[in-house]
Amino acid sequence: MRILYHLPLSPYARKVRLVLAEKRLPFELRLEKTWERRPEYLALNPAGTVPTLTEENGLVIPHSNTICEYLDEAYPDISLVGRTLGERVEIRAVTAWFDERFAAEVSRNLLYEKTMKPVAKRGAPDAARLREGYAALRLHMNYIGHLAETRKYLAGANLSLADFAAAAHLSALDFIGDVDWAAAPAAKEWYARIKSRPSFRALLADRVSGFNPPPHYADLDF
Repeated sequence: MRILYHLPLSPYARKVRLVLAEKRLPFELRLEKTWERRPEYLALNPAGTVPTLTEENGLVIPHSNTICEYLDEAYPDISLVGRTLGERVEIRAVTAWFDERFAAEVSRNLLYEKTMKPVAKRGAPDAARLREGYAALRLHMNYIGHLAETRKYLAGANLSLADFAAAAHLSALDFIGDVDWAAAPAAKEWYARIKSRPSFRALLADRVSGFNPPPHYADLDF
């Protein structure tokens, strides 16, 4: 059985879950509390991060982008990284924007501080980091809105890994009620289309002990 080690609010694990579901590939989810540093898990992924995917043939694939590239090469019927060189460049660039810059400026300051830090018993959220995260989120939502207004999808004419990378980060933040959708109507319209896809259903059904998502989280007409 294909197994994905994850944390429910990890944007990187969510991205892989979306790609697996979009490609209609069955898999089993296994919760991995990365802060426990289990020796058995470190043997699979020495970095101790999630996600890690294990295939039925014993292949172990760590790191979300490595997993997604592998899935697109191994199961190419539904391509999410582009068919032409130009498409691939743009998709990788937009994906990197969210997995690197958005992650550092927003997810790290909001999602980590509010969810991972308390659970891992590393102290209370840092107020300065929260302020930085909210300020950065407003700027990034404007950028998403710009992309959504000028393209059908974030990286061009076709649904791609870039859309799932962005949606993964936003869905995790939306779970904790940190996205002001009213301030970004174009971004909201794009997210509503992505959120309505069958591949998103499992994410919308997620529940995490100690956290209650807002009512609109699972509402397709939010």
